[in-house]
Amino acid sequence: MKHIRNDYDQNKLTIILPDNVISSGTKNCSLCPGNEHMTNLSLVSLVAKDGMLQRLQDSYDGYIKNWTIRIFESKNPIVSTKSDEYYSDRPLYREPAYGYHYIIVASSNHDETFSTISIEQWSNIIVIIQDRLKWLYTQKKITYVAIYINHRKNKSNIIHPHINMVAFSIIPPTIEKESNISHQIINEKGICPMCQIVNEENNGKRQILQTDSFIAFCPWASIYPFEFCISPKKHVSSFAQITQKEIIDLALILRSTLGGLSKSIENPSYDLIFHLSPEKKHNKQIHWHIEVYPLTKYLSGLERGYGIHLNNMLPEQAAKILGNACRKELAALVGIN
Repeated sequence: MKHIRNDYDQNKLTIILPDNVISSGTKNCSLCPGNEHMTNLSLVSLVAKDGMLQRLQDSYDGYIKNWTIRIFESKNPIVSTKSDEYYSDRPLYREPAYGYHYIIVASSNHDETFSTISIEQWSNIIVIIQDRLKWLYTQKKITYVAIYINHRKNKSNIIHPHINMVAFSIIPPTIEKESNISHQIINEKGICPMCQIVNEENNGKRQILQTDSFIAFCPWASIYPFEFCISPKKHVSSFAQITQKEIIDLALILRSTLGGLSKSIENPSYDLIFHLSPEKKHNKQIHWHIEVYPLTKYLSGLERGYGIHLNNMLPEQAAKILGNACRKELAALVGIN
């Protein structure tokens, strides 16, 4: 049975569950067109027709065809609204792994990646994320929604581009820690720490790209070579409330930076994580941002056991390489030679 365990008093949470695997290879890929029967019915299937996007959904009478984006409940969810209700107290703390787990299929093309899909497609994906985020926060017990991409690619195995949305009844430890630090700095210095970082990195050596509303930069103490962060320039805590103009701007910088990353590293695998505030009235608010971790190395014992990380590339050097590639990508996207 799925459940959450807290590792003694270290505030390290583990969800115990069976393997959660999405098949790869176009023939057996559950996310490819023609294989809709391998997943749950879609809640939304976006279909382009007569220059417009229609929002349709599967039914037991049939599956929607010719979709461009599809969202459905995972068949192998990390959490479930039907989790067992068994609790136990410390030091062997346990609680139900309660929540919702959705899969957003970002393209009907198995071989497409987040670095090649169009800006318009990225914009539609962000709108779908926003809509589902708003709905999830109307549900009882839901405290936090995690949104992430595990992009894995090598010469023999390409996983269909998709996004995970997992809604929890708890605040994840990383967000809890980030929120506590943010509140402490705001109380002591009167400024949001991410706003401080944005001001510091603006036009600095670690900046890789800017749009009207967003900045991308390699963090000062990056863990991985070519790791980067995308943040709103102004202080924004609610991702669900960003405007249509900001959505297009975010789509542009996501597409450009991931495209630049794919030009800087051959066949990159990476994790992309949305760090968002809880959208319900809650004091755990942060300046939302996106973190991208290229999986360019294995973690050492020092890193896993002590939290002291090793990086063999200066973030300033990574930013220079990434910046050049990302600016070329952006120029090509907006039609500048």
